[in-house]
Amino acid sequence: MNTISDTLGHPVGKVIAVHLAYPSRAEQRGRIPAEASYFFKAPSSLAGPGEVVRPEGTELLVFEAEIALVIGTAGRNISEEDAWSHVGWVTAANDMGLLDFRAADKGSNVRSKSGDGMTPIGPRLIDAATVDPSALRIRASVDGEVVQDDSSSTLLFSFAHFIADLSRFMTLEPGDVILTGTPAGSSVLAPGQSVTIELTSETDPSITSGELTTTVVAGPPLADIGSAPKADDRQRIDAWGSREAAGLESFELTPELRERLSKVAVATLSSQMRQKGYPNVSIDGVHPMKPGTTLVGRARTLRYVAHRPDLFRAHGGGYNAQKRAVDTVNEGEVLVMEARSFEFAGTLGDILALRAKVRGAAGIITDGAVRDWGPVGDVDLPVFAQAAHPSVLGRVHIPWSVDDTITCGGVTVQPGDVIVGDDDGALVIPPHMVLEILAASEQQEAEEEFIALMVADGHPVEGLYPMNAAWRARFEEWASAR
Repeated sequence: MNTISDTLGHPVGKVIAVHLAYPSRAEQRGRIPAEASYFFKAPSSLAGPGEVVRPEGTELLVFEAEIALVIGTAGRNISEEDAWSHVGWVTAANDMGLLDFRAADKGSNVRSKSGDGMTPIGPRLIDAATVDPSALRIRASVDGEVVQDDSSSTLLFSFAHFIADLSRFMTLEPGDVILTGTPAGSSVLAPGQSVTIELTSETDPSITSGELTTTVVAGPPLADIGSAPKADDRQRIDAWGSREAAGLESFELTPELRERLSKVAVATLSSQMRQKGYPNVSIDGVHPMKPGTTLVGRARTLRYVAHRPDLFRAHGGGYNAQKRAVDTVNEGEVLVMEARSFEFAGTLGDILALRAKVRGAAGIITDGAVRDWGPVGDVDLPVFAQAAHPSVLGRVHIPWSVDDTITCGGVTVQPGDVIVGDDDGALVIPPHMVLEILAASEQQEAEEEFIALMVADGHPVEGLYPMNAAWRARFEEWASAR
């Protein structure tokens, strides 16, 4: 890569990449970061316009259009006010990677992101002094179709924040490159496809990095040593952007399914789940704050861990996991909280309940307690909990993580699971089982309605409950006539 080296007169230095920086991408991933986080890419991954190789046996070669900052003036402990003066140039970049190796890297991205040619950049450097850092537009087109288009004005963290934050720990030197995150729309490329990325000034579109075009070519397999490529459904969803885009079987909780599930008793659903080999699906200990409440939705999850002073100082205050979970719950979703089945501290109050309602949440379940019990009830949001308690959660809990697999009331809950609740409690149904369980439950309740009518009419239960062949025939006749 000669563009930066030629301009500087010396080799490129560090390449530092930001994980999540754009709201559009954070919404797509279902989480809003409380702080910026980073990883390194090898300088040898830098390239200009041209080709990048996808090795045989891999499938998840991703592109990510990003704004690259090139440091022009060295600095340590740089303030946010002075940060932009240390940027010499900006340009377009493509933070490419082979996500087939992401799991093996355990977060470092060494192999998944640092391969040769995995960081195309350029083709031209823009003098940072000529642009407004809050008015830069980054676009990406795949085979001529625009797939990413966003502005630096929307960033969750400013360029100045990245520079000040990083320079607390390391000297930023001339030639260092900071890749500042990608907006929604990045996806997977196959051999033969091309992606073109361009950075422009929103105040003067004539100021441009030029078009950075990278074409994917098929390559031979990697040497048979070390970790082999492995692509699971989680990596495919992250790479493609959604289950549907990844071609995976999808389940949609439609309004019609919600209505049908709301009419079936949780006790019936529990019975059918047990018959299918899932006896442990009930969220034990929780009940609706208001009798007569029904609840149906897809799960989002929040996990609390036991209080420890040092960890609470780091994770308990500010925009913690609890607030991030409530702030990102979407319409029709149920926020399920793992509070260690500890009923002696409130894990929900009226302000957060109101925020969840405004967001369109279907409800909240906690295997802990609720404080502000009356005001929470007045919010008119379905809430299931163990009890009321006046204490704040910080007495015994730390809000720890969002959208992990959790254990709530003794049952495993994963993001996307279907939650159904009524006066008997709440339970969890894996999405792939919903249609089968619902149909069987509706059948069971129809049979039980018929049996109750017959018992009320004076018939004995022998042969009727359960139904023998004769009663089964009468039931089928009754059901067909309804």
